[in-house]
Amino acid sequence: MDARNPKVALVHDWLNGMRGGEKCLEVLCEIFPEAHLYTLFHQKGKLSPTIEAMDIRSSWLRRMPMVYGKYRYYLPLMPRAIESLDLRDYDLVFSLSHCVAKGVCPREGAVHLCYCFTPMRYVWDMYEQYFGKGRGGLAAKVMPFFAGRLRRWDVTASDRVSRFIAISEHVRKRIGRCYSRDADLIYPPVDCEKFHPSSKVGDYYLIVSAFAPYKRIDIAVEAFRRSGRPLKIVGSGQNEADLRAMSADNIEFLGWRPDEELVELYSGCRAFIFPGEEDFGITPLEAQACGRPVIAYGKGGALETVVAPDDFDGRRPTGLFFDEQTSEALNAAIEEFEREDIFDSQVARENALLFDRAVFKTRIQDYIRNYLDTHKDRVS
Repeated sequence: MDARNPKVALVHDWLNGMRGGEKCLEVLCEIFPEAHLYTLFHQKGKLSPTIEAMDIRSSWLRRMPMVYGKYRYYLPLMPRAIESLDLRDYDLVFSLSHCVAKGVCPREGAVHLCYCFTPMRYVWDMYEQYFGKGRGGLAAKVMPFFAGRLRRWDVTASDRVSRFIAISEHVRKRIGRCYSRDADLIYPPVDCEKFHPSSKVGDYYLIVSAFAPYKRIDIAVEAFRRSGRPLKIVGSGQNEADLRAMSADNIEFLGWRPDEELVELYSGCRAFIFPGEEDFGITPLEAQACGRPVIAYGKGGALETVVAPDDFDGRRPTGLFFDEQTSEALNAAIEEFEREDIFDSQVARENALLFDRAVFKTRIQDYIRNYLDTHKDRVS
């Protein structure tokens, strides 16, 4: 292998929207514009121009009925579909995986680096949220039969990775627990150039999120329904009907908004609400890039991106945590926030800049270059 000019394949689970994982992928596409991009399925027109311009190659799963809208129903087929991708011609395979992308089969002697958002969340830490008791539908009925098989496959597939790169310390520990593998750490990017503080701050609170069960938007809706404080929610997803049904007049559902409008919503909010336990969490950093404090559930990736007032290293605070995932705990944190006057927009902005897109791009480029230089003749 020529470490200076490897033939590269990028692999992503699926391509049907621009979320945090796709923003990471976009940077890899800029680094390797001549690479071939492999995925389970690709919904054209849903990605950024940088990604859409790539040579995108999809698996046979793309031909299955309703795959774009009901792709989780095909979870039991995804291991076989990802293994069917032909990667025999590539020196470097770089997968970005929260589900099955790491399970591709590179040729013998190729380097396979995996930027791991999490071990397969659907069958590990978040199985109950997606398929547990109380979750209706066909998927919840058949998944108990497949879950054990998928976990075993996920562990076996992890052996095909030369080296894992975790998106957070939280995920690095999970990789060790699930796969008995070590991982390096590179935080995902936040495009701070897109975001900016404003001198005009309103009285509303803000959520920006998909409406997936584990996001726990229901906690916030219940908290704000009880308190009567104004809440704006940007996003949509599978729980939308339930969330709207439990809502009140002080809670406004905005759907997904254009970037320009989203920046205004971020920069104008009183504080950003983050009620879920995330592997990392881009949106709290986007809010901080706009100079706004964050009120977050105190577990997961938020502990690595939000600075609380009692932070042990003495940094100036950029938000508050609540320790129980309940509406009561969230309202108590909001009340504490409203009593305090300790948050500075410039401090929040400076914290977000530590995770800037340019920082990520430099770190990932240096990492790949150093790994290839060190492993010219072998895969560790």
